Amino acid sequence: MKVEVVAYTTFDRLKAGEVSGYVPHVDGPGDGISEMDELAEFAGRMCYQSWNRPNPKTATNKGYLDNIIKQGHFSVLEHGSLTLYVEGVSRSLLTELERHRFLSFSVISQRYVSHDPEWIVTPPLIAENPDTAGQVFDDAVEHAMDAYNTLVEELIGRGYGRKQALEAARSVLPNAAQVKMVVTGNIRAWRDVLQKRWHAAADAEIREFAGEVLKALRQYAPNSVSDIPDRPYGTEES
Repeated sequence: MKVEVVAYTTFDRLKAGEVSGYVPHVDGPGDGISEMDELAEFAGRMCYQSWNRPNPKTATNKGYLDNIIKQGHFSVLEHGSLTLYVEGVSRSLLTELERHRFLSFSVISQRYVSHDPEWIVTPPLIAENPDTAGQVFDDAVEHAMDAYNTLVEELIGRGYGRKQALEAARSVLPNAAQVKMVVTGNIRAWRDVLQKRWHAAADAEIREFAGEVLKALRQYAPNSVSDIPDRPYGTEES
């Protein structure tokens, strides 16, 4: 599984100070506070014009966002977004992830891109049992790929275009077929993913994906996810 950050929201803290009464933190981006975390604080303080940070408990960026999270005022977290390039995940994972409707997707097309036999994602539990379940899985995938390739060849041989052949043949591809995609979400949307998928009861593959998302957010917006546990929800140490 590959999950890489390819884009993220930046914040012009000096411009924000020029156009409003906002006072940038001394330890701004590059000195301890991420741009997306400070952007969320700027948006929140704008609502109440509380530029001078009179309350010691919310004077720091972390203290301010801790209070935002405690109060559930997540709208200010929608201004910052993170875009991920993802590959090595299954169609099953995509189906679950698409239920998070505030994410935006661009997904490899099965109508235009021929499916490579190597593009198969083995479920974690099957990978842990290669001598039993693994053999059954491999046989099933091989059978599906044989059917896929046969359909493509037959349909092209009958004069249909490659796109037409691929769109018909894709119907026999397994849920384990690999997906490559670009997916974007604002911080609130990614928090929703984590709260539902970073859980012991979640599907194993999407739980692994959620862990990669959490790693990215810890780097790019740490104070916005400071309440998310390092271990999945539902485990003893979460």
